[in-house]
Amino acid sequence: MTGLAAASARVGRALLTPPDVLTQVELVWIEKQVEHWIRFGRDVSEQVLDRRRRILFFPPGAVFALVRWAANEHGTVLSRLDVLRAVGPDEPCQTIPTVTPGGDILLRVDGWPKVERMLQHIDAIEAASIDPVDVAPDHWRHVHNRLAVGEAPRAYTMQRHRAFLLARRIGA
Repeated sequence: MTGLAAASARVGRALLTPPDVLTQVELVWIEKQVEHWIRFGRDVSEQVLDRRRRILFFPPGAVFALVRWAANEHGTVLSRLDVLRAVGPDEPCQTIPTVTPGGDILLRVDGWPKVERMLQHIDAIEAASIDPVDVAPDHWRHVHNRLAVGEAPRAYTMQRHRAFLLARRIGA
């Protein structure tokens, strides 16, 4: 999809979703101090606040990965990756800094070694020609739980993905 086509699709989706139900994610980029970015996700709108800050808007049900990194004069003080599901207006949610109102946390890892492993895991999913946005939410929970106990997560294969899509289609 070209940049213009992607922008047109984003505007079309934004017009269909009332602004008060969108999840807002504030991204900050201050070189070598604070860096927040979206590793994957389909936002429907963007608001640029200034040259260092912008807000992305996600509709209810959208899945996205937020990476947050911060450092001071002594080195890295924060490395975190969250895979979140944007919630609807009346859904319960967990609070996450920079995410309003919050989200359903599917996966959370802290510390650069785990964040790096997660980025590699996401790369492997993309290498299998699967968009991480479309991955089964239970897979992200599985990865979270396995990493929490120091175990390697199962790979997300095209076979698992097809099974998830089929189960979702038949309403299981």
